[in-house]
Amino acid sequence: MSRLRAALPLLLLALAGIVLFASGALDQLHPEQLVRHQAQLQAQIADSPWLSRIAFIGLLTLAMSTGIPGTVVIILAGGFAFGAVEGTIYASIGLTLGTLILFLASRYAFGAGSKHPPAFVDRLHHGFERHPVAYTLFLRFVPVAPFGLITVCLAWLRCPLWLFLGASWLGGTVALIFETSIGAGLGEALARTSGHFEASLLMQRQILLPLGAIGLLALLPLLIERITRKRRMSGLRDNDTK
Repeated sequence: MSRLRAALPLLLLALAGIVLFASGALDQLHPEQLVRHQAQLQAQIADSPWLSRIAFIGLLTLAMSTGIPGTVVIILAGGFAFGAVEGTIYASIGLTLGTLILFLASRYAFGAGSKHPPAFVDRLHHGFERHPVAYTLFLRFVPVAPFGLITVCLAWLRCPLWLFLGASWLGGTVALIFETSIGAGLGEALARTSGHFEASLLMQRQILLPLGAIGLLALLPLLIERITRKRRMSGLRDNDTK
């Protein structure tokens, strides 16, 4: 019974995520939908500037705290509605609050952890034990897995709260800069094509540059793995020659 009570916050977050994902609310934030209702959206933001911003932060906080896929749609919508700079600021607040809620709920559910963690957590365990600060920053900067999954893993590993918050804010904001820039650029490009998505839109400079940056971030794990493998092989050769 005590284990169920401890897991209840995490289960409620998972349930909220399922409801949010199944409701189709994220579909309404698709760039084409936003362009179609651009005049109405801008009017609502002008009439209720603070309420609209709080609503955006609240929605992203809820989505990030549940760990559901598709949160990038909300981030793109923030860039579309508020621009790259404001969108990044508000998204950073929502991302930090949401991941904090998920982290605390996961840590409460897991307690002191287990002798037999899930396979993915076990793979991260050795690197985290040796270099907790550097490894946590690496997990947040390099997209080796979904953001929510990494949050749950760090909770299982009993990552210190100060380290988790700092790494999540810093690493998450770096990615948000590119994602909100794509949203802002995509909104401008779609407005010129009356809301019709075309492949040529992705070649626009304001979209292509952030996409390229995200692509480079995605390639970092492969690059790091190749470098460490070469170092390991050279170390083995040096040992063989001794």
